[in-house]
Amino acid sequence: MPEAPNNLPKHTGESYNLEEKNSKALEFIEDVTSHADEVQKRVLAEILSRNAQVEYLRRHGLNGRTDRETFKKVTPVITYEDIQPDINRIANGDTSPILCSKPISEFLTSSGTSGGERKLMPTIDEEMGRRSLLYSLLMPVLSQYIPNLEKGKGMYFLFIKSESKTPGGLVARPVLTSYYKSSHFTDRPYDPYTNYTSPNETILCSDSYQSMYSQLLCGLCQNKEVVRVGAVFASGFIRAIRFLEKHWPAVCEDIRTGTLNPQITDPTVREAVGRILNQPDPKLADFIETECRKESWQGIITRLWPNTKYVDVIVTGTMSQYIPTLDYYSNGLPLVCTMYASSECYFGVNLNPLCKPSDVSYTLIPTMAYFEFLPVHRNNLNGVTTNSLPVAKSQLTEKEQLELVDLIDVKLGQEYELVVTTYAGLYRYRVGDVLKVAGFKNKAPQFNFICRKNVVLSIDSDKTDEVELQNAVKNAVSHLVPFDATVSEYTSYADTTTIPGHYVLFWELSLKGSTPIPPSVFEDCCLTTEESLNSVYRQGRVSDKSIGPLEIKIVEPGTFDKLMDYAISLGASINQYKTPRCVKFTPIVELLNSRVLSQYFSPKCPKWVAGHKQWCNNLEQ
Repeated sequence: MPEAPNNLPKHTGESYNLEEKNSKALEFIEDVTSHADEVQKRVLAEILSRNAQVEYLRRHGLNGRTDRETFKKVTPVITYEDIQPDINRIANGDTSPILCSKPISEFLTSSGTSGGERKLMPTIDEEMGRRSLLYSLLMPVLSQYIPNLEKGKGMYFLFIKSESKTPGGLVARPVLTSYYKSSHFTDRPYDPYTNYTSPNETILCSDSYQSMYSQLLCGLCQNKEVVRVGAVFASGFIRAIRFLEKHWPAVCEDIRTGTLNPQITDPTVREAVGRILNQPDPKLADFIETECRKESWQGIITRLWPNTKYVDVIVTGTMSQYIPTLDYYSNGLPLVCTMYASSECYFGVNLNPLCKPSDVSYTLIPTMAYFEFLPVHRNNLNGVTTNSLPVAKSQLTEKEQLELVDLIDVKLGQEYELVVTTYAGLYRYRVGDVLKVAGFKNKAPQFNFICRKNVVLSIDSDKTDEVELQNAVKNAVSHLVPFDATVSEYTSYADTTTIPGHYVLFWELSLKGSTPIPPSVFEDCCLTTEESLNSVYRQGRVSDKSIGPLEIKIVEPGTFDKLMDYAISLGASINQYKTPRCVKFTPIVELLNSRVLSQYFSPKCPKWVAGHKQWCNNLEQ
């Protein structure tokens, strides 16, 4: 994720001292990690003292106490559903201090969902400064490993997403959209590390086609100046390259003539791009055309942007499925994961940015929030299923509550679920991320991101769990009833060989009727499945175009018996075996694909509108 303005002492113009700025950032990291527990105690006391009179803490009987022991004794560990009634009150306009003593400035919409709708995370104005501080640490860390990054530009594909307003008038939008629209980004002071090829106007354009086209065009016009490339997620960066594969003739024509394609109609974008595309450059256009016409696009990043030193994208968690494609396009450039963050809170940074993607670990910065860790115990299922965890219970037992440990007390090699207490009003909140302790920076632990709890399918920022998938399949199967057919077994797979990637369902049918099932019925099954999935998935299909049409593959009878035989051959117990609802293991995907009889795609996009369904219903009444 690209860095933001420096929150440490600033220098402008000729007095800007990059070495001093970097040194101060590294000193800050050294200091807070060396005194991690003291910092954490101070952070918790600060959060509790300023929020002593909020309704939530009074409800639980904290009575103004700020010590850790009392806090842990009286404050429960919670999930989103526990505070949803409080969130709804704020969303509907209640401005009393329910969760936080400072006014809630907006809601940040999580990619996780509750009841099929995005979760709403409260935030306050000062959190923007905290996020900016974390961003400001990234390039000083990277500069220790890669010199002269300040001498070129970053080509990042950054986009805003749709936003809405709650009934009470608060904006609800993704955390990065909030950041890109803030003055912290748009009016950022001089910093050679935040010198991007994309003008702000192209990033802030709400039309995804115009935004992508203009950002690619600007990046190509400045191709010799680019020293690093990236996007937030690996999937987004690959989408940009595939977009170029499709549209390079038009881009070359613009560069050759020095005029912008008339399909770009946003006047602010046209003006901003015009400042870069200010004269014909047939030589550059010929060079780009020659490279793009070649049969192979292997290494296209280093061919078109020859001075690129690394690719800055998230490739941990479900994004690891895109690593082979990134390696192909970049000629094996380093894939750098710089930071770990979410809508709830920004967490930490990668202090060893040139490590292999499989070794990425994040050092949690103790000033960001108060962190606790719930031990996790998982089963090893021989590669047959995705990372599998017990379904989260809303309430922990008293014994489980006592198992939570503080930041400096985690054990090397142990997996934990992250629990946070934030300045903006979340108290002992289960984020849902599973982390593994990989090492320590001074006294601060470093974590590998293992998985998002309960998620079985993900292509981009979508997260589909097993219960939701089961419900979607159940709804879709209703189309088979008139043909006296049912689905006897199914599993799923996130197919990222297509761009955008898409969900695949493998269905084995039980046919009792003799009437053939028309292809249109299976297409209806595809669409009904999509209509039944959460709003983040449907937004990815409809608005962001980051997810492709869902596919159903009908497999031969007996396929799932073969799948069980294979799992048992790997050591699974026949008594404990159950059909995995999602598969990743390549030999299993190949087994399923070898037995496909027919395949069908969703014929159109599912329905989706910005904002929560509940708000839309209220407005209609």
